[in-house]
Amino acid sequence: METSRRRIRLFRQYAWIVLACNIAVILWGAVVRATGSGAGCGEHWPLCNGVAVPQSPQIATIIEFVHRLTSGLAVGLALGLVVFGFQLFPRRHLVRRAAVAAVFFEFMEALLGAALVLLGHVAKDPSVARGYYLSAHLVNTLMLLAALTLAAWASGRSPVRIRSGAFGWKFAFGMVGAGLLLLGVSGVIAALGDTLFKSSSLSQGFRQDLLPAAHPFIRLRVWHPVIAVLVSLSIEALCFAARAKQIAWILGALTLTQIAAGMINLALLAPVPLQIFHLLLADAVWIAFILLAADVLLEPSPDSRFAPSLDFALTSVK
Repeated sequence: METSRRRIRLFRQYAWIVLACNIAVILWGAVVRATGSGAGCGEHWPLCNGVAVPQSPQIATIIEFVHRLTSGLAVGLALGLVVFGFQLFPRRHLVRRAAVAAVFFEFMEALLGAALVLLGHVAKDPSVARGYYLSAHLVNTLMLLAALTLAAWASGRSPVRIRSGAFGWKFAFGMVGAGLLLLGVSGVIAALGDTLFKSSSLSQGFRQDLLPAAHPFIRLRVWHPVIAVLVSLSIEALCFAARAKQIAWILGALTLTQIAAGMINLALLAPVPLQIFHLLLADAVWIAFILLAADVLLEPSPDSRFAPSLDFALTSVK
């Protein structure tokens, strides 16, 4: 019994570490985009400039190559979640499902990243197609973070199911979740616009946004703050309704911090370090939202087919 408790505790720690590692990979991916290093390995994938390990690489090559290495490591860590999760948890347990979903989204991340490179949607490419691929990449990234978060959250619990009834809560979380996805897409387009079409001043940036002949990335950039305010108000209302949950207070505080960081980012013309911090807060908001949704929308399953010893071990870990 003590061995089971220890193994489950270790798995839970491992799951949170995998989530943290993936956040680091995501942030480094933003560095690749912000520094224009996406073409650092040329139009080669998975090789870098036609070789496995680049020789005498430039800075852009190092940045892109490190991103590829860490992305591969993230896939391996997610596969470890599946292997260990299937050993420790019974059929239909959320850990198993979330771990499998995480691996699927990890491979989709790799495929979307490969498509960006092979199709030349990197560096200074201003094509609208690049915006579509980056939007798909962003949505897949958020789904990956959601799966990893649920795997870590569920590793300290018995089997769960979606709460019966509670239509109002389901609708509210569904709408806010869709809003966060839309906010993320508008954010990645805004960040791409800031990278490709730099402004020397805030006033010049506003003038660019309002020009009829402006590039679509610039015209869409103006909507990101509007969407951010609307989604943030929705999140704060959701947190107020679920104020009995500690995670609701955390989500509310993170959302307000994210709005403040966004305003500073806009005022300072989106310097790269602040862009990375802004993205980190966005990931934290999304993870906190998933945790709150899990706490509110999931309940213990009446399914009694799991082993009592495992149930006791899980209770002890919590």
